Amino acid sequence: MKSLLIAAVLILAPAAVQAQVAAGALPNTFDRPAIAAPIPAAAALDAASAPENALSEQTLRTIIAGARAGTLDYALMTDDLAGKVREQEAAITPLLESFGVLQTVEFVGRQDGADLFAVKFEKADTQWVIGFNDDGKVAALLFRPAQ
Repeated sequence: MKSLLIAAVLILAPAAVQAQVAAGALPNTFDRPAIAAPIPAAAALDAASAPENALSEQTLRTIIAGARAGTLDYALMTDDLAGKVREQEAAITPLLESFGVLQTVEFVGRQDGADLFAVKFEKADTQWVIGFNDDGKVAALLFRPAQ
């Protein structure tokens, strides 16, 4: 896995007010918030990594639950990502609460060392990316409306 990952949280809002934070040396695929970059089709991803996604799925579920409750566990994240998420927590918590109850978290595939998930809430379908550094800390976290 690449040691440098994009660390960002994309706030889901109308294009005119979308906000994002990015850190890292890789290009940010969300540079143009009005044009969401599509997640490649599952066939283009490494489907063989599906059994390896249990940790990333559980961590993602923990982060989503913590964000919805206003009790994020920043110890799961790198210091850099934790700082970026803290800056946006006041906006993220009510946004995730507005999505309603979490219904499903479905592994889509793996790309560039990060796991991609389709996350369905009662009132919103979203796409999430989660990636870990070599120490097992979450170093990349992004979400956006599903395409």
